[in-house]
Amino acid sequence: MIRKDIKEFLNTLPKDITLVAATKYGDVDDLKELYSNGVFNFGENRVDAFLNKYEALKDLDIKWHFIGHLQRNKAHLVLDKIDYLHSLDSLELVKTINKYRLSPLNCFVEVSINLEENKNGVPYYEVKDFVKECLKYPNVNIVGLMMMAVANSSEESLHSQFRKLKELKDNLEKELNISLPYLSMGMSDDYKVAVAEGATHIRLGRVLFNR
Repeated sequence: MIRKDIKEFLNTLPKDITLVAATKYGDVDDLKELYSNGVFNFGENRVDAFLNKYEALKDLDIKWHFIGHLQRNKAHLVLDKIDYLHSLDSLELVKTINKYRLSPLNCFVEVSINLEENKNGVPYYEVKDFVKECLKYPNVNIVGLMMMAVANSSEESLHSQFRKLKELKDNLEKELNISLPYLSMGMSDDYKVAVAEGATHIRLGRVLFNR
């Protein structure tokens, strides 16, 4: 169920921020309701769920984002159906994209800012070399960086974590002479801090629904 005040909630978001609605919290009817309220960017984190929703909503003009860990053995099933990948985290996946994708795919490099063992992502100190490698593959178009903050962080800590990703992005642009226009950071509990620190894409799920 979509929250009853969805229109009012959406109006609280800055107009220059891209809201990516995390579809794992809703069914097809929920997503149609979000679409009718002006949400056109949807993000799924599981391949099987994505394929079902993609098929059910293919008549709508949706931009599809894959926001979960993408296993290489399933990647070929989604690569030509998505507009953005938020979880590029290995050279093996880069090679898989380059092989199966028919045109350049917009990708966010998932960065492990906090080096948490239970989360995916390229360690922040390896991102520069990783991006340099990615530039060799024509079907991989790096558009920005993505991260997840540590759960239950203080507001002060969140500011620090998100700022670190922004600084990494700025340094990469200078050192590699490339443009990285986007930062995918911020979810239901911390998106306001992420926006304050320069997020361009926020991935919201629970806060859009009656949960």
